[in-house]
Amino acid sequence: MDDAFLYGAHVQANGIRQHYLRYGGKGAPLILVPGITSPAITWGFVAERLARHFDTYVLDVRGRGISEAGPHLDYGIDACAADIVEFAAALGLRDYVLMGHSMGGRFAIRAARNPKSSIGKIVLLDPPVGGPGRRPYPIPFEWLQKSMQAAQRGASLEEMRAFMPTWEDRQIRLRAEWLPTCDMRAVEIAYRGFHEDDIHSDLPHLKMPVLLVAAGKGGVILPEDEAEFKRLIPTIQIERVANAGHLMPWDDFEGLFRAMNAFLGKNLSA
Repeated sequence: MDDAFLYGAHVQANGIRQHYLRYGGKGAPLILVPGITSPAITWGFVAERLARHFDTYVLDVRGRGISEAGPHLDYGIDACAADIVEFAAALGLRDYVLMGHSMGGRFAIRAARNPKSSIGKIVLLDPPVGGPGRRPYPIPFEWLQKSMQAAQRGASLEEMRAFMPTWEDRQIRLRAEWLPTCDMRAVEIAYRGFHEDDIHSDLPHLKMPVLLVAAGKGGVILPEDEAEFKRLIPTIQIERVANAGHLMPWDDFEGLFRAMNAFLGKNLSA
């Protein structure tokens, strides 16, 4: 962790123990919600950049990292979305930027419909657009499952590289270290939700400014999906990171921040 990291902490919110990492401590608040198998610490390098302009909080979504986990928990979209709203309320955060990657983006969409939310802006980073009657998510569950099982066995760097062949060694090591903290049941339920939960019915209710950032090579957001987002949220801003796959900050770190500059009113690329 770099100079922007302040501390990690826990808070009781929405009836569970939620763990988070805080970076920067200055500027408007920003809550970052990672994806399906990404504990908060794996997004630390993104938070370091965001912390130049925002008071940044990165969540361990329930069932990941060192937030509460276990068979007693509801891992569905409504519970996870409520976690975000109650987390912000517990820390007194208002008019915050809510940024969600992949699964985190879907949770952010649902959180925005919560009447208790006080979200100022939403940034959706390549959220899966599946749902009832829609095309399946392009990343197979078996890839997630096998990578988790390998990490749980204590796989070597080279074994883990098979799942992330373009990543730097330090990135692979960090993911291998923290992937065993992800609850397989939580991941299975979230993945099933990519195909069963209807987030499109939520979109017309998003009245705050919304930015959709699509990965040019991810196959998650296609041009027809962008058109549907635009129809459902006429004021939405859409940017595409042409050279990135679904894991955008690992593929094109600077490209991701350039895509968010205008919407957030900050020069995140500097």
